[in-house]
Amino acid sequence: MSDTMHEVTYRIRHFDPNRDAAPHWEEYRIPYAPGMTVLDGLWKVKELHAPGLAWRSSCRMGVCGSCGMLINGKPGLACNTQISELGTSLVAVAPLPNFEIVRDLVPDLRPMIEAHRVLMPYILRDDVEERENPTGEFWQSPEELEHYLQFSYCIKCGCCMAACPTYATDPSYSGPMPLGQAHRYNSDSRDGGFAARRELLFGEKGPWRCHFAGECSRVCPKGVDPAKAIQLMKRELVLSFLRLRRAKCPSGLAKKPEGIGRREGIPEAPAPTV
Repeated sequence: MSDTMHEVTYRIRHFDPNRDAAPHWEEYRIPYAPGMTVLDGLWKVKELHAPGLAWRSSCRMGVCGSCGMLINGKPGLACNTQISELGTSLVAVAPLPNFEIVRDLVPDLRPMIEAHRVLMPYILRDDVEERENPTGEFWQSPEELEHYLQFSYCIKCGCCMAACPTYATDPSYSGPMPLGQAHRYNSDSRDGGFAARRELLFGEKGPWRCHFAGECSRVCPKGVDPAKAIQLMKRELVLSFLRLRRAKCPSGLAKKPEGIGRREGIPEAPAPTV
């Protein structure tokens, strides 16, 4: 689509459970300006034609993940998608598939968040006293950081879940976001929760039903590559089952590493903020 175009057509799927028996499509024409995002266009539709139109959005910077929706057939972030990049003057917008609809473009993400919660997406350690009343920092090398850094960029937008063909047909499957984040913590050298998560991951909620379609990674707006995380998780689970991989011990408190002369002493923990 050329930036010289003066108008663009929005085709939006509406659904109000208090009024509609089923979702339906409506079209609106709005003025187009170079640099407009899909989210900008939604605000213009709301201003000129449909004041009751509902969707989620917040940061407008591709950080919060709340404006995930189906844009011309592909899950993505409305704030991070330029209308000019779509290559057409028709912008079709619908809520993310594989979720129930709350209203209009608002999906019910609670099943995803619950699956995420069940897999314990936080650092687990036995030294509870140190976690609750820290006296120092847990040491981690740059090489250890690289094991999970890519997977830590997930913003929980749900785009990967909407693109996953397995999650579309099997509600018992946790899906790429929860599994990718479980692997993120399993790979963290400070974490000691692999054994606890393994009990869940070996079951039907785990990675075994993933057939590596790779759609989750293709649509991820942050380049997290959850498909890769799931395949790495399968390897770790098999090796642990065959007893070829010992359970790692979480890293201890930071100390002066050998060969690093400029790091002096043991860092003090920051003051509590709450």
